[in-house]
Amino acid sequence: MSKPSLARGTRDFGPEIMAKRTYILDTIKQVFKKFGFLSLETPAVENLSVLMGKYGEEGDKLLFKILNSGDFAKKLKQEDFDNGAPAMLSKVAEKGLRYDLTVPFARFVAMNRHDLAMPFKRFQVQPVWRADRPQRGRYREFYQCDADVVGTDSLLCEAEIILMLNEAFKKLRLPDFAIKVNNRKILTGITEAIGAAGREGELCVAIDKLDKIGKEKVEEELVGRGFSAESIASLQTLFELPEGNMEALAALKGWLSETEIGLKGIAELEEVLGMVNDFGLEDNHVKLDFTLARGLSYYTGAIFEVQAIGVKMGSISGGGRYDDLTGTFGVSGLSGVGISFGVDRIYDVLDELALFPEDATESTKVLLTNFDEESQRACLPILKKLRDAEIAAELYPTSAKMKKQFDYANKKGIAYVLAIGSEEIKSGKYSLKDMASGEQKSLGITEIIEILNV
Repeated sequence: MSKPSLARGTRDFGPEIMAKRTYILDTIKQVFKKFGFLSLETPAVENLSVLMGKYGEEGDKLLFKILNSGDFAKKLKQEDFDNGAPAMLSKVAEKGLRYDLTVPFARFVAMNRHDLAMPFKRFQVQPVWRADRPQRGRYREFYQCDADVVGTDSLLCEAEIILMLNEAFKKLRLPDFAIKVNNRKILTGITEAIGAAGREGELCVAIDKLDKIGKEKVEEELVGRGFSAESIASLQTLFELPEGNMEALAALKGWLSETEIGLKGIAELEEVLGMVNDFGLEDNHVKLDFTLARGLSYYTGAIFEVQAIGVKMGSISGGGRYDDLTGTFGVSGLSGVGISFGVDRIYDVLDELALFPEDATESTKVLLTNFDEESQRACLPILKKLRDAEIAAELYPTSAKMKKQFDYANKKGIAYVLAIGSEEIKSGKYSLKDMASGEQKSLGITEIIEILNV
C-alpha cells in the first residue's frame, strides 16, 4: 500500500482555503464584469504546436509535455537519442498542459473570429501548469485570472487595465501596491541606444531577472550572452534613472532621442498616463519602471506588473500588449492587450497581512439541533423557512448530545445554533445561541430570521 502524497509544486485546498480563494476570485470577477468582460474557458490540454515558441526560450523549457498514448517510443531511433531531447520531442509528445491563458485565448479567437463581436473582451479563470522549481509563491499548478481585449490597438484599453488593477486590489483591501508599467518599444529603443540593435529578446530575458538576482548578476548574464563591455556600460543609464515618473520619462526621452521606436514607446506611455489622469483617479499607484521586461516574447507594447509593497513576494499580476499574437495562427492584424492576476500569490499576500474579511470563510450561518425523531420532524419546516429567507442553514443529520453538536458547529465555524427540543416545539419559541458571545435568546422564527439576516 503506497503512502498518499502530493506532487511537488501542487496543493490541496480545504474548505477554509477554498472559501478565501472564492472571495478573491469573486471580487476580481465583479470588477471584470463591471468593465464589460465576458467569461470564457479553454481546454487544459493544447497541441504543442499552439504552445511552443510563444513564451521565449526559457518559457518553452517550462512547458509540461504529455507523452503520446500507447507505445510513444516505437518511432525512436538511436540517432534521436543522440540528438537530444529537443529533437526527440516531436516524436514522443504532441500535446502539453497550458502554460498560461493568453495563448489559448488567441487560439480561440483565431478559430472563432467570425462569430465574435470585435473588439472582444473576455475574462478567464482556470489552472495553468509550469515545470518550474517549486518555492514560496511559485507553484507548478496554479490558477490564473485573466482579462484581455482583442481586436483594437486603442491605448484606452491600457488605461482601463490600470483602472481595473486599481479597483481590484483596493476591493481586496491591499493597503499598498505598485502597478509597474513599461513599454516593449522602449526596451527595443534601449538596445539601439547601447549599440545592440535587434537583441531586445536577449536583453529582456536578462534584465527581467533584475529584482531576483541584482544588477551585477544581470551584467554577468549579458556578458555570457555576448553583449560588449561598451553596451553594458551604456546600459548604466537605465539603472540610474530618477525615481519620479515624470522625471524618469524626461531623462529617458533625452537618452533615446535618436531612436524612433524608443520615442514612440515613450509617447504611448505618456498618452496612457494622460487618460488615467482624465479618468480622475487620484491615487493610481502607477510606477514607471523601465527595467521591467517580462519574459514573454509576444509582448510588443505596454507591459504591466503589480507588486505588493512590504511583502516578500514576486509579482501578483502582470500583462501587456501583443500586436499580432493571433498572427501565429494565420490571423494577422488582431491587436490585443491583457492582464493576469496570480490568484495563489494574492492569497499568500492577503493571508500574510491578515486582510481576509471575517465572513470570508463563513458557510453555514445557523445549525439546527437534532435530539430525536420528534425534534427532526419539527426542524424540517423551520429549516425550509430559513433557507427561503436566503439564510445558509443545516440540520445536524443524526440525534446526538448537545455537546457533540456544539463541537461540530465550532469546528465548522457556524455562527449560531438553534436548539429545538420538546419544550421549544410546544412553545413555538426556539433557543438561538450566538457561538461567539455565548448569548442565548428564546425567540419566534420571525425574530430569528431578522437576526440572522443582518
